[in-house]
Amino acid sequence: MQDQLPLADLAHLRELAARSAAVSQDCNCRASDSSGWISLPLSLPETQLDDIATLIVDPYDEPTFTEYHPDGTRYASPQAPIAPRWYPYNRCNIARCTRCGRHYLRYMEAGGYFVDRRIRALDAPQRIIDAQ
Repeated sequence: MQDQLPLADLAHLRELAARSAAVSQDCNCRASDSSGWISLPLSLPETQLDDIATLIVDPYDEPTFTEYHPDGTRYASPQAPIAPRWYPYNRCNIARCTRCGRHYLRYMEAGGYFVDRRIRALDAPQRIIDAQ
């Protein structure tokens, strides 16, 4: 449950991204390119991900749905910034692959008729920004 997970600050988020980028072990968690947001691939069972922290500041507050793209990137772009106060990062938990130790951002996209678990690799510390 996210209200029991520690809140990750920018320094912790960057540290996890750097650790993840340093993992060189082959793993099925890398079977799909998740450098930008994707649906959780079938090659990565959800049970292989262990939530270790959250970016959700207040689970009872409705955070913004506004995205942050100052350089014209888009939601699924691998170059899109990771801005914790902005959508979808403000709804994310941070998970660790139990096999290789890589880290991922993940959240659940819910529409009127669907639920989609989304994931993005957390392995680019230079993309993490403190956007107000």
